[in-house]
Amino acid sequence: MKKTKKIYVGGLPIGGGSKISVQSMLNVPSTDIEGSVRQAVKLEKAGCDIIRVAIPNMEAIALIPAIKNAVKVPLVADIHFDYRLALEAAAAGIDKIRINPGNIGSDEHVKAVADACRRKKIPIRIGVNSGSLEKEILAKYGSPTPQALVESALYHASLLEKFDFQDIVISMKSSDVDTTIRAYEIAAEKCDYPLHLGVTEA
Repeated sequence: MKKTKKIYVGGLPIGGGSKISVQSMLNVPSTDIEGSVRQAVKLEKAGCDIIRVAIPNMEAIALIPAIKNAVKVPLVADIHFDYRLALEAAAAGIDKIRINPGNIGSDEHVKAVADACRRKKIPIRIGVNSGSLEKEILAKYGSPTPQALVESALYHASLLEKFDFQDIVISMKSSDVDTTIRAYEIAAEKCDYPLHLGVTEA
């Protein structure tokens, strides 16, 4: 079995022979801070190792200190498109960021996020989804094939690597289990980043 790089989410090791960690996410609206904290506490009590929270806007940054004050498990900020949310999440003490570098604009934006995360030792998870592949990659493969998912994930990783950022976790989610398994097999051959396994539209 191939050994991946080991990275740390807060104090929790991932990859490199570490035990598999279980992650869940909050489904409470980001405006409901009390409800989010209550749900995070329940997840921690249930044995969850990592908790993911959506950060759709600047107001949601307030969730980070509120949840981190209530639980000991590491917290991941799920961010789409706006690189400033990633910077604010890093400043607020987040343990990991989920973002696709290709969706946040210019090289300058990607570099800003990579630099902020490197300084604070915050890993970045690249989350590729069969329903949101780049048009060029879809055109090349004709559908969200395992090869298409891997090419998209490695493209996003290359945008971070360009700025000397290596604390990367890769996920490639498909609603088809066989596609998902094959994508991870191919990714394991092509890179040594830890892999985050999940099935989308579950």
